[in-house]
Amino acid sequence: MAETVTAPETPTNAAHTVTPVTAAPAVTGGRPASSYGAAPAAHGGPPVKRQIVAFSFYKVLPEWKRLPAAEKAAMKAAFIEVIERWNKPGEFLTLTYSTVGTRGDVDMCVWSICYSVEEMNRMRSELLASPLGGYLETPHSFLSMTKRSQYQIDREDESEGEGRGAIRPGGHKYIFVYPFWKTRPWYLLSLEERRRLMEEHIRVGLAYPRVKLNTTYSFGIDDQEFVVAFETNFPEDFVDLVQQLRETEISMYTLKDFPIFSCVRVTPADMLDRLG
Repeated sequence: MAETVTAPETPTNAAHTVTPVTAAPAVTGGRPASSYGAAPAAHGGPPVKRQIVAFSFYKVLPEWKRLPAAEKAAMKAAFIEVIERWNKPGEFLTLTYSTVGTRGDVDMCVWSICYSVEEMNRMRSELLASPLGGYLETPHSFLSMTKRSQYQIDREDESEGEGRGAIRPGGHKYIFVYPFWKTRPWYLLSLEERRRLMEEHIRVGLAYPRVKLNTTYSFGIDDQEFVVAFETNFPEDFVDLVQQLRETEISMYTLKDFPIFSCVRVTPADMLDRLG
């Protein structure tokens, strides 16, 4: 059975909830899954069905903030309606975050997970076609895909989301997102050497169990090679984790790992209310 797009816990003060979802049907037929990227699901079975992942960062134009309150409220309602209508059990999940006060170039993040680039395209098109969409700019947007990691550890750990080959948002208060590139010499190393270097990297990550890592892949479908998203309720743990990762041997093969987006998880209504 394919992995699930699972809805996380909704904050207790949420006005809008995400319905828990069940497993999506597995794809049958077509060409065989890539032996390089796909791997059997845990405990055997067919390859895990890959998910499409998009992080869209929006900036609202100043003109919108000067509109009458009633007009802004109507625009917010229409925007929220698109998000809620597209949330489909086992097929499409969207989480919303505020970046007000954490970055100057964006105000909010819309994180969506589904199984089709076409559906992602249509959903984002509907958001931008809403009345509020006419007042939004998109300074940053990252498209990626799940797949099982080549670098496995001795035990399956919830903090390493890429080990499952699917994203399961954990309902944490904060998420830290950034695009990531490795150097060309990294790809010229043998698989054995890369695994050796990754072992230290993974061990450091496991020392911070309150930080959950979601790694997705963008080779050929966007500018970056990876998109990493760290979920946690403890930002101080993430700061210490990143500092310690800088001291690992593998860090010399990092080409670029910014811009970094510090996001606060909120309901769609709260996200829009925080725009001002």
